[in-house]
Amino acid sequence: MIKFFHSPGSCSDGILLLLEELHVDFEIEIVNVKKGMQHDAAFRAINPKGKVPSLQLEDGSTLTEFQTIAYWLVAKFKKSNLWPDTLEKQSRTLEALDFIVASVHMRGFTFVKMPKKFQLDEKGTEDLRSFGRSEAEKGLKHLGSILGTSKYLFGNFGVADAALFYVLQWAEQEGIPHNNNLKEFLDRVRGRPAFQRAFSSQ
Repeated sequence: MIKFFHSPGSCSDGILLLLEELHVDFEIEIVNVKKGMQHDAAFRAINPKGKVPSLQLEDGSTLTEFQTIAYWLVAKFKKSNLWPDTLEKQSRTLEALDFIVASVHMRGFTFVKMPKKFQLDEKGTEDLRSFGRSEAEKGLKHLGSILGTSKYLFGNFGVADAALFYVLQWAEQEGIPHNNNLKEFLDRVRGRPAFQRAFSSQ
């Protein structure tokens, strides 16, 4: 059985949602990054990067990084419609997934949520947080334009939607403005049975 290393409230929420969408049998182990558990020697032995999400496969090897784990899951468990069936939509999915994780998350929310990791003085911290909010807001505006009036980014609910879900939860928590269609998208995801299974106890 695969083993999923998860920190509630982190980007690994998106992978947890995908696991439930796929009805995969998995074991879950909580790595609370707010308490610094990602630095524990036991976890570092599994993922030397000290990051979540991490997915330990049945052969004992470990996959890391959101995009990689998401792709492995939909490629491994092919009976789902979480991965599009045309080259155009596959490419657009990868494009959106990379933008969400590498830009909206890393250039935006990382600085909103953890500015003191990069700047120690008060003014520098506030400037960095302000920059992060601006980047996150611009990124969400772009994603809202991609979504338009559709229910999900590229037809059926898929891996890019799982990534959009977790950054929208952060936007809601941090009070970062986003379009009504993105708010409706988040409500729609929260109404999915997989969301209920994944987060009902959190």
